[in-house]
Amino acid sequence: MRLLIFIYSLGSGGAERVTTNLANYWAARGWEITIVTLASTNADFYKLHPGIKRVAFDLTCDSGNLLSRLSNNIRRVKELRRALREIQPDVALAMMSTANVILALAARGLSNVCAIGSERTFPPQLPLGAIWEALRRNTYGQLAAVVALTQECAQWIGEHSSARRISVIPNPACWPLPEHGPQKKRSEICSSERRLLLAIGRLSKEKNFELLIDVFSRLAQEHVDWDLVILGEGSERQGLEAQVKAGNLGKRVFLPGRIGNVGEWYEQADLYVMTSRFEGFPNTLAEALSHGLAAVSFDCDTGPRDIIRHGIDGLLVPPGNSMELMSALGKMMSDSSLRERFASKAVDARERFSIEKIAYMWEKLFTQCMQ
Repeated sequence: MRLLIFIYSLGSGGAERVTTNLANYWAARGWEITIVTLASTNADFYKLHPGIKRVAFDLTCDSGNLLSRLSNNIRRVKELRRALREIQPDVALAMMSTANVILALAARGLSNVCAIGSERTFPPQLPLGAIWEALRRNTYGQLAAVVALTQECAQWIGEHSSARRISVIPNPACWPLPEHGPQKKRSEICSSERRLLLAIGRLSKEKNFELLIDVFSRLAQEHVDWDLVILGEGSERQGLEAQVKAGNLGKRVFLPGRIGNVGEWYEQADLYVMTSRFEGFPNTLAEALSHGLAAVSFDCDTGPRDIIRHGIDGLLVPPGNSMELMSALGKMMSDSSLRERFASKAVDARERFSIEKIAYMWEKLFTQCMQ
């Protein structure tokens, strides 16, 4: 199988991690994999299998006006079309909304290329703007299929685009996770003698870490043996650090940044928490469960309810409800036997979201679309 995967970049995001995990899995099985990005390789964060061909257009320049935006996107379509003609993949797979549109336009008329798009979040939570929304609505019908992460997302695509075929394929949760740089040990950040509440994600508004820090500040006095660590990097760092300082939480809340040994942190944590305003299919939540870590999460759109089995391996909390979150976290932090019981069931995620199972779903779709 010759597979081309097109994505904006191979930075440290969730879609990029999924792209890398699937590509590495298929490359190890002997597939001819090419990963094409608009960004340069300078943005690459995850380690690729040595057999994967890497193509970077370096076409991520900001567009100052409508004319330059149009010109830049025409260049992107032309470059991808040229790559499709040169590489001649059996399947070309785009990751994320605008990449789907660019692939649909680039593959138009290339009868030997089976072009497939995939949404990596819940579209109504991240509107693209009038022009891109119109393009998504009208170009998805040119793709052989569009993949959604959840049934809610699949329903939205069906109602708001011309997509002819829609499949639901969740993200895989690799276990154990591969390690890469940069690496930070827990002992460098906080004491290993204390309980660890762990959260992971971009330091951005949608992850809602300011609410998490506020809730933890109210739990901190009662749960004196617990610390909170939030792994990730992003535009909200300055505000979050100011919040930690204002709450005198500098010795209880830590923001170590982006790291490559996440699996080690899962294994050493006592509880995982996710407070996102919205998600597509949160990789970190499935990974936490796979590493035997009980979890508490907002039941936001979309993904958490497809991962956590409420009352079995974690707790789901009404979205945005800080009091309910505080109650759920307090309950879990106070009861080690409950955490252990949930953790014993959480490891089922290793099979539920195994790379082998998820990759097979993709392979089945590829075969059906090629036929």
